[in-house]
Amino acid sequence: MDGDAEPVIGRRERKKQATRAALREAALRLSLRHGVENVTVEQIADEADIALRTFFNYFSSKEEAVAASLSAGSQELIAQFRARPRTETVLQAFREAVLIVMNQSDVASRDHIRALQLIRASPTLVPQQLAVLAAQEKALAEAIAEHIDHPATPPAADRTTERSGDALYPLLCAAAVLTALRVVMNQWLQQTAGSDRPLDTTLLGRQVDTAITQLAAGLDRAGRAPG
Repeated sequence: MDGDAEPVIGRRERKKQATRAALREAALRLSLRHGVENVTVEQIADEADIALRTFFNYFSSKEEAVAASLSAGSQELIAQFRARPRTETVLQAFREAVLIVMNQSDVASRDHIRALQLIRASPTLVPQQLAVLAAQEKALAEAIAEHIDHPATPPAADRTTERSGDALYPLLCAAAVLTALRVVMNQWLQQTAGSDRPLDTTLLGRQVDTAITQLAAGLDRAGRAPG
């Protein structure tokens, strides 16, 4: 009996994932075509060939549906980071994870970039973007703690000053690398805005390398002496 139940659950979950993806892709496709402000939830459901009431089983608004493309890309980045060898440093593992995601040609990777382009022109999507970034930062901090084999939250008995500093590292590192990635992505999108040429991921890769190198070297610099 138990062995027969698992495939049924698996099919149901795959169907739910497919429905969510269809709505997510329809929301992004229509918003890119017409602008977020000109798209309705009803149009998204029709585009995905899904009942309107089903839409609200997955998303609370059209903005959340569009931002789901960011969430899918973020989850892929975390998954690729978790797959990196423990012998790599945190920054090396993060760099490789970013480059793998950038070079993928699947729908999630392409849609992640398209969603970022859309957000640049649609301020109403910023709150949803911030929510995705907060969740991504938390997930990456947990993955970093696992990568260095250190608990994200040490037991209360171990929370000495030194241990607390160790526990702070995954949080600080996640915030730093994701902020660096966001800055690089924004700069890259600005440089490629308005161009009809395919997006140059080679340029983006070089910019990611530069950002990671600067993080690894440390950001503290002396001020210039007057004179």
